[in-house]
Amino acid sequence: APMRAVGVDLGEKRIGVAISDSDATLATPYEVLIRSGSREHDHAKIRAIVEEVEAELVVIGLPLSLDGTEGPAAKSARIEAGLIAEATQVPVQLQDERLTTVEAERILKEQGLDTQQRRQIIDKVAAAILLQAWIDGQ
Repeated sequence: APMRAVGVDLGEKRIGVAISDSDATLATPYEVLIRSGSREHDHAKIRAIVEEVEAELVVIGLPLSLDGTEGPAAKSARIEAGLIAEATQVPVQLQDERLTTVEAERILKEQGLDTQQRRQIIDKVAAAILLQAWIDGQ
């Protein structure tokens, strides 16, 4: 059954969040969370969004290496995904996000946004791209 999902793009300084519509066909950029220095605090914010939009699933970007292998970044994302699953109490899926940031950058440049404008929203756009890729793969 289709369900609403939240997409999460984990960055070192920021976490991009996207949401799908209720029947999980379209992903939309939603929010950029600035890392607080406390993972618990950050994950509580993600949980609040999951509850707010009544999502039943969280899709988290897995930063694979370009050759498809899992390096330290991917291992770190897997660990954090486990913590987010605990915090949100909903299932978590991992989605390959190798090219999402590149794609987000391209889209925002096409829309004529300057570097400053892009920086403020790129994380949630990347989250929407990875969530859309997950939806399209279902």
